[in-house]
Amino acid sequence: MSVPGPDNRRAEAEFEQRGPTIRDRRRIDPETYEVREPQATAAPPSAAADESQPPVRDFEAEVTELQDKLAERTSDLQRLQAEYVNYKRRVDRDRDLARKVTIEGVLKDFLSVLDDVQSAREHDELNGGFKAVAEEIERVTAKYGLETFGEAGDPFDPHIHEALLHAHADGIDGPTCVEILQPGYRIGDRILRPARVAVAEPEPESMRPEPAPMRPEPFDELRAAPVEGQSSAEATDEPGTDTPDADADRR
Repeated sequence: MSVPGPDNRRAEAEFEQRGPTIRDRRRIDPETYEVREPQATAAPPSAAADESQPPVRDFEAEVTELQDKLAERTSDLQRLQAEYVNYKRRVDRDRDLARKVTIEGVLKDFLSVLDDVQSAREHDELNGGFKAVAEEIERVTAKYGLETFGEAGDPFDPHIHEALLHAHADGIDGPTCVEILQPGYRIGDRILRPARVAVAEPEPESMRPEPAPMRPEPFDELRAAPVEGQSSAEATDEPGTDTPDADADRR
Protein backbone atom coordinates (compact mmCIF):
# COMPACT_ATOMS: atom_id res chain seq x y z
CA MET A 1 0.00 0.00 0.00
CA SER A 2 1.46 3.32 -1.06
CA VAL A 3 1.67 6.26 1.29
CA PRO A 4 0.16 9.51 -0.07
CA GLY A 5 2.55 12.32 -0.65
CA PRO A 6 2.37 15.81 0.84
CA ASP A 7 0.69 17.25 -2.25
CA ASN A 8 -2.07 14.72 -2.18
CA ARG A 9 -2.63 15.34 1.49
CA ARG A 10 -2.91 19.08 0.89
CA ALA A 11 -5.43 18.56 -1.93
CA GLU A 12 -7.51 16.27 0.21
CA ALA A 13 -7.46 18.78 3.09
CA GLU A 14 -8.64 21.58 0.79
CA PHE A 15 -11.36 19.33 -0.65
CA GLU A 16 -12.60 18.49 2.83
CA GLN A 17 -12.67 22.17 3.83
CA ARG A 18 -14.35 23.36 0.60
CA GLY A 19 -16.83 20.61 0.39
CA PRO A 20 -18.30 19.05 -2.66
CA THR A 21 -19.39 21.18 -5.65
CA ILE A 22 -23.03 20.67 -6.58
CA ARG A 23 -24.36 21.74 -9.95
CA ASP A 24 -28.11 21.83 -10.35
CA ARG A 25 -28.89 20.95 -13.95
CA ARG A 26 -32.62 20.45 -13.50
CA ARG A 27 -34.65 22.22 -16.18
CA ILE A 28 -37.59 22.81 -13.82
CA ASP A 29 -37.05 24.98 -10.78
CA PRO A 30 -38.19 23.00 -7.72
CA GLU A 31 -39.37 26.13 -5.95
CA THR A 32 -41.24 28.04 -8.73
CA TYR A 33 -41.90 25.06 -10.99
CA GLU A 34 -40.90 27.14 -14.04
CA VAL A 35 -38.74 26.04 -16.89
CA ARG A 36 -35.24 27.34 -16.57
CA GLU A 37 -33.40 28.92 -19.44
CA PRO A 38 -30.44 26.91 -20.65
CA GLN A 39 -27.17 28.27 -19.33
CA ALA A 40 -24.89 29.85 -21.89
CA THR A 41 -21.89 27.89 -22.68
CA ALA A 42 -18.55 29.35 -21.98
CA ALA A 43 -17.13 31.35 -24.84
CA PRO A 44 -13.89 30.36 -26.39
CA PRO A 45 -10.81 32.04 -24.97
CA SER A 46 -10.23 34.15 -28.09
CA ALA A 47 -13.79 35.62 -28.07
CA ALA A 48 -13.63 36.40 -24.36
CA ALA A 49 -10.37 38.22 -24.90
CA ASP A 50 -11.91 40.33 -27.70
CA GLU A 51 -14.89 41.34 -25.50
CA SER A 52 -12.67 42.39 -22.65
CA GLN A 53 -10.92 44.99 -24.83
CA PRO A 54 -12.75 48.40 -25.10
CA PRO A 55 -13.97 49.37 -28.58
CA VAL A 56 -12.08 52.01 -30.51
CA ARG A 57 -13.93 55.40 -30.33
CA ASP A 58 -14.39 57.67 -33.38
CA PHE A 59 -13.25 61.00 -31.92
CA GLU A 60 -13.68 62.96 -35.17
CA ALA A 61 -17.35 62.01 -35.40
CA GLU A 62 -17.91 62.97 -31.77
CA VAL A 63 -16.21 66.35 -32.29
CA THR A 64 -18.35 67.03 -35.37
CA GLU A 65 -21.51 66.10 -33.46
CA LEU A 66 -20.57 68.37 -30.55
CA GLN A 67 -19.84 71.26 -32.91
CA ASP A 68 -23.24 70.84 -34.56
CA LYS A 69 -24.97 70.84 -31.18
CA LEU A 70 -23.03 73.94 -30.11
CA ALA A 71 -23.98 75.80 -33.30
CA GLU A 72 -27.64 74.85 -32.80
CA ARG A 73 -27.66 76.04 -29.17
CA THR A 74 -25.90 79.27 -30.16
CA SER A 75 -28.48 79.91 -32.88
CA ASP A 76 -31.32 79.32 -30.40
CA LEU A 77 -29.72 81.70 -27.91
CA GLN A 78 -29.26 84.43 -30.53
CA ARG A 79 -32.88 84.05 -31.67
CA LEU A 80 -34.14 84.33 -28.10
CA GLN A 81 -31.99 87.40 -27.51
CA ALA A 82 -33.29 89.08 -30.68
CA GLU A 83 -36.89 88.31 -29.66
CA TYR A 84 -36.28 89.79 -26.23
CA VAL A 85 -34.74 92.96 -27.68
CA ASN A 86 -37.68 93.40 -30.06
CA TYR A 87 -40.16 92.78 -27.25
CA LYS A 88 -38.46 95.32 -24.99
CA ARG A 89 -38.36 97.89 -27.79
CA ARG A 90 -42.06 97.35 -28.56
CA VAL A 91 -43.00 97.66 -24.88
CA ASP A 92 -41.02 100.91 -24.53
CA ARG A 93 -42.66 102.32 -27.67
CA ASP A 94 -46.14 101.41 -26.46
CA ARG A 95 -45.40 102.93 -23.05
CA ASP A 96 -44.22 106.21 -24.60
CA LEU A 97 -47.24 106.31 -26.91
CA ALA A 98 -49.65 105.70 -24.01
CA ARG A 99 -47.94 108.46 -22.03
CA LYS A 100 -48.22 110.94 -24.92
CA VAL A 101 -51.88 110.10 -25.53
CA THR A 102 -52.66 110.59 -21.84
CA ILE A 103 -50.87 113.96 -21.72
CA GLU A 104 -52.63 115.14 -24.88
CA GLY A 105 -56.03 114.17 -23.47
CA VAL A 106 -55.41 116.15 -20.28
CA LEU A 107 -54.06 119.22 -22.10
CA LYS A 108 -57.03 119.28 -24.47
CA ASP A 109 -59.28 119.76 -21.46
CA PHE A 110 -57.20 122.81 -20.46
CA LEU A 111 -57.55 124.60 -23.83
CA SER A 112 -60.81 126.29 -22.85
CA VAL A 113 -59.21 127.46 -19.59
CA LEU A 114 -56.25 128.90 -21.51
CA ASP A 115 -58.65 130.70 -23.86
CA ASP A 116 -60.33 132.33 -20.86
CA VAL A 117 -56.93 133.35 -19.47
CA GLN A 118 -55.96 134.88 -22.81
CA SER A 119 -59.25 136.76 -23.06
CA ALA A 120 -58.85 138.11 -19.51
CA ARG A 121 -55.30 139.24 -20.32
CA GLU A 122 -56.49 141.12 -23.42
CA HIS A 123 -59.14 142.95 -21.37
CA ASP A 124 -56.72 143.78 -18.52
CA GLU A 125 -58.72 141.63 -16.10
CA LEU A 126 -55.83 139.32 -15.18
CA ASN A 127 -54.79 140.52 -11.73
CA GLY A 128 -54.62 139.42 -8.12
CA GLY A 129 -54.84 135.78 -7.19
CA PHE A 130 -56.41 134.90 -10.52
CA LYS A 131 -53.24 136.11 -12.24
CA ALA A 132 -51.05 133.85 -10.11
CA VAL A 133 -53.27 130.83 -10.81
CA ALA A 134 -53.33 131.59 -14.55
CA GLU A 135 -49.54 131.89 -14.73
CA GLU A 136 -49.12 128.60 -12.85
CA ILE A 137 -51.49 126.86 -15.31
CA GLU A 138 -49.52 128.23 -18.25
CA ARG A 139 -46.23 127.14 -16.66
CA VAL A 140 -47.44 123.57 -16.05
CA THR A 141 -48.88 123.19 -19.55
CA ALA A 142 -45.67 124.54 -21.08
CA LYS A 143 -43.71 122.03 -18.98
CA TYR A 144 -45.50 119.19 -20.76
CA GLY A 145 -44.70 120.66 -24.20
CA LEU A 146 -47.84 122.68 -24.99
CA GLU A 147 -47.08 125.54 -27.41
CA THR A 148 -49.27 128.27 -28.85
CA PHE A 149 -48.97 129.47 -32.45
CA GLY A 150 -50.66 131.88 -34.84
CA GLU A 151 -49.82 135.54 -35.45
CA ALA A 152 -51.26 138.19 -37.73
CA GLY A 153 -49.32 138.32 -41.00
CA ASP A 154 -48.53 134.59 -41.17
CA PRO A 155 -49.15 132.90 -44.52
CA PHE A 156 -52.35 130.87 -44.41
CA ASP A 157 -51.70 127.12 -44.06
CA PRO A 158 -54.80 124.90 -44.14
CA HIS A 159 -52.96 122.23 -42.14
CA ILE A 160 -52.55 124.44 -39.06
CA HIS A 161 -55.10 127.25 -39.65
CA GLU A 162 -58.89 127.24 -39.74
CA ALA A 163 -60.37 130.13 -41.74
CA LEU A 164 -63.50 131.62 -40.16
CA LEU A 165 -63.58 134.92 -42.13
CA HIS A 166 -62.53 135.74 -45.68
CA ALA A 167 -61.90 139.06 -47.42
CA HIS A 168 -59.78 140.76 -50.11
CA ALA A 169 -57.03 143.26 -49.42
CA ASP A 170 -54.22 145.11 -51.18
CA GLY A 171 -50.52 144.82 -50.49
CA ILE A 172 -50.38 141.03 -50.00
CA ASP A 173 -49.01 138.35 -52.30
CA GLY A 174 -51.17 135.43 -51.26
CA PRO A 175 -53.62 134.16 -48.62
CA THR A 176 -52.58 135.80 -45.35
CA CYS A 177 -53.83 135.62 -41.78
CA VAL A 178 -54.85 139.20 -41.02
CA GLU A 179 -56.43 138.50 -37.62
CA ILE A 180 -56.11 135.69 -35.04
CA LEU A 181 -59.53 134.93 -33.58
CA GLN A 182 -58.30 132.00 -31.42
CA PRO A 183 -54.68 130.86 -31.09
CA GLY A 184 -53.70 127.33 -32.01
CA TYR A 185 -52.03 124.79 -29.72
CA ARG A 186 -49.64 121.95 -30.48
CA ILE A 187 -47.28 119.48 -28.81
CA GLY A 188 -44.21 119.05 -30.94
CA ASP A 189 -45.49 118.21 -34.43
CA ARG A 190 -48.99 117.18 -33.29
CA ILE A 191 -51.70 119.84 -33.65
CA LEU A 192 -54.15 119.78 -30.76
CA ARG A 193 -56.23 122.65 -32.16
CA PRO A 194 -55.71 124.70 -35.34
CA ALA A 195 -55.52 128.46 -35.09
CA ARG A 196 -58.83 130.10 -36.03
CA VAL A 197 -58.08 133.12 -38.21
CA ALA A 198 -59.49 135.69 -40.62
CA VAL A 199 -57.93 135.29 -44.07
CA ALA A 200 -57.40 137.97 -46.74
CA GLU A 201 -56.46 137.40 -50.37
CA PRO A 202 -55.27 139.83 -53.03
CA GLU A 203 -58.02 141.24 -55.22
CA PRO A 204 -58.36 139.53 -58.61
CA GLU A 205 -57.64 141.48 -61.79
CA SER A 206 -61.30 141.45 -62.87
CA MET A 207 -62.37 143.34 -59.74
CA ARG A 208 -59.85 146.17 -60.06
CA PRO A 209 -61.21 149.40 -61.72
CA GLU A 210 -59.69 150.25 -65.08
CA PRO A 211 -57.99 153.70 -65.35
CA ALA A 212 -59.95 156.37 -67.35
CA PRO A 213 -58.47 157.24 -70.80
CA MET A 214 -56.62 160.57 -71.15
CA ARG A 215 -58.61 163.26 -73.06
CA PRO A 216 -56.99 166.34 -74.75
CA GLU A 217 -57.58 169.79 -73.29
CA PRO A 218 -60.30 172.00 -74.95
CA PHE A 219 -57.74 174.65 -75.94
CA ASP A 220 -55.63 172.09 -77.77
CA GLU A 221 -58.72 170.89 -79.63
CA LEU A 222 -59.51 174.41 -80.82
CA ARG A 223 -55.95 174.95 -82.03
CA ALA A 224 -55.91 171.63 -83.78
CA ALA A 225 -59.23 172.24 -85.73
CA PRO A 226 -58.80 174.50 -88.95
CA VAL A 227 -61.35 177.28 -89.83
CA GLU A 228 -63.25 177.23 -93.17
CA GLY A 229 -61.47 179.19 -95.87
CA GLN A 230 -58.24 179.21 -93.92
CA SER A 231 -55.29 177.05 -94.69
CA SER A 232 -53.68 174.85 -92.17
CA ALA A 233 -50.67 177.18 -91.99
CA GLU A 234 -52.86 180.18 -91.13
CA ALA A 235 -54.78 178.19 -88.52
CA THR A 236 -51.60 177.27 -86.73
CA ASP A 237 -49.99 180.74 -87.25
CA GLU A 238 -47.01 179.19 -88.96
CA PRO A 239 -45.36 180.89 -91.96
CA GLY A 240 -46.12 179.27 -95.28
CA THR A 241 -46.13 179.87 -98.98
CA ASP A 242 -49.72 181.25 -99.02
CA THR A 243 -49.05 184.02 -96.48
CA PRO A 244 -48.53 187.48 -98.19
CA ASP A 245 -45.20 189.15 -97.57
CA ALA A 246 -45.51 192.29 -95.46
CA ASP A 247 -42.42 193.84 -97.08
CA ALA A 248 -43.98 193.45 -100.56
CA ASP A 249 -47.08 195.47 -99.46
CA ARG A 250 -44.85 198.33 -98.31
CA ARG A 251 -43.15 198.41 -101.68
